[in-house]
Amino acid sequence: MTTTLNAPKDQLVKLAEQQMMTALIDNDYSARQKLALTCRILFDGGHDSGLAGQITARAQAPGTYYTQRLGMGFDEITASSLLVVDEDLNVLQGQGMANPANRFHSWLYRARPDVNCIIHTHALHSATLSMLEVPLAVSHMDICPLFEDCAFLKDWPGIPVGNEEGEIIANAIGDKRAILLAHHGLLIAGGSIEEACVLALLFERAAKMQLLAMSAGEIRPIPETLGREAHDWISTPKRHGAAFNYYARRALRGHGDCLG
Repeated sequence: MTTTLNAPKDQLVKLAEQQMMTALIDNDYSARQKLALTCRILFDGGHDSGLAGQITARAQAPGTYYTQRLGMGFDEITASSLLVVDEDLNVLQGQGMANPANRFHSWLYRARPDVNCIIHTHALHSATLSMLEVPLAVSHMDICPLFEDCAFLKDWPGIPVGNEEGEIIANAIGDKRAILLAHHGLLIAGGSIEEACVLALLFERAAKMQLLAMSAGEIRPIPETLGREAHDWISTPKRHGAAFNYYARRALRGHGDCLG
């Protein structure tokens, strides 16, 4: 005998959320392993652009974070090759140097205590969209975790190596988790590595969908109330964790060396 066919939507949402808390299992990867997996996942997801882009996550000591070594592509990163740097990009652990563009990450970490992972890439469709100087259009259910959660920086400040660029980007993103940087690329400010990875993949998919839709006609907006509902429904730590675990399993089938 069914007990839910006449239940209201809010009750069903709450029930599903409760079930997810126990049914969806968290991973036990270390922060280094999550970052290495993220690099491989994003490489497979079309975020490769040579040596452009940075992926960072807060390390244990305040004011320090993990990042990849300059000169290594996303498809080469392993857990053991990651660096630990301070806010001045001095290398505290590891060999080599960080990308000088990581400087703006320090500004964002200082401005946003809620952010634990930053992903910045020049993914093909996101970078292409950035050339049009138009904001990201979130008009499909799948990409609603970015609904009203993606800022837009219309004026390109040049290469993000100086402190000025760090201040500009940190101010432009505000309290949102994503931003499209005109003539540049995408940036995700996630509360966790899992969340940042999944949102970066969603961002690139959203940009690709937007370019396809723009070539066919006018993009129609979704109702704001429903967009917010979908944002909150999809964008939860458990959902992001489950999605990350799937992408990690898929990546490990072709990149089994990344955890070492």
